[in-house]
Amino acid sequence: MVINLSESNSLLTHFISEIRDVERQRDKMRFRKNLERIGEISAYEISKLLIWEKTEVITPLGTAKGAKLHHQPVLATVLRAGLPLHQGLLNYFDQADNAFISAYRKHKNDGSFDIALEYMASPDIEDRTLILIDPMLASGASIHGALETLLEEGTPEQIFIVSAIASKEGIDYIESHYPHAHIVVGAIDEELTAKGYIVPGLGDAGDLAYGYKVQY
Repeated sequence: MVINLSESNSLLTHFISEIRDVERQRDKMRFRKNLERIGEISAYEISKLLIWEKTEVITPLGTAKGAKLHHQPVLATVLRAGLPLHQGLLNYFDQADNAFISAYRKHKNDGSFDIALEYMASPDIEDRTLILIDPMLASGASIHGALETLLEEGTPEQIFIVSAIASKEGIDYIESHYPHAHIVVGAIDEELTAKGYIVPGLGDAGDLAYGYKVQY
């Protein structure tokens, strides 16, 4: 299932427009905050697809019927770019367990790149809801590598992938490898360049959030 949050206009589409805007991007704090807001909206949409249990709550005047999550999800984030988006989901899934993975493009002299994964810290994900967070779903290689690493630790009951911007090609790639995963995106762009950049996209989310880095 692919959930494109831009299919209808909302505050989400406003936040997506702002993170794309080259003038707005000069304000790192606003860029991070908008990613956080996109994460919050994504969390709300995901919550509709989770498993809930009936419960009762004691109020000052009586008893009210309610519902609670069957279990808390695991929020897994690709460092470093995923941190603001992660925070948005964590604001809503505030009792969630968390996992962190380093996955980055290791560039070669010919302009191509490999995906390097050098670190992971994760709780048990067996039979749980796993939500993997990366602001850009470009070719799908980073998401694929991160998921393969996580799945070595167990088999989740549900898998969600959350991105602010995705390419159509990247979505097709993930669907072909993980047909049962839910993909939640802020917007879908049609073009992916030969170097793996989404067009029109927004640029490098990690650099825009935290400052430019030396390429390795």
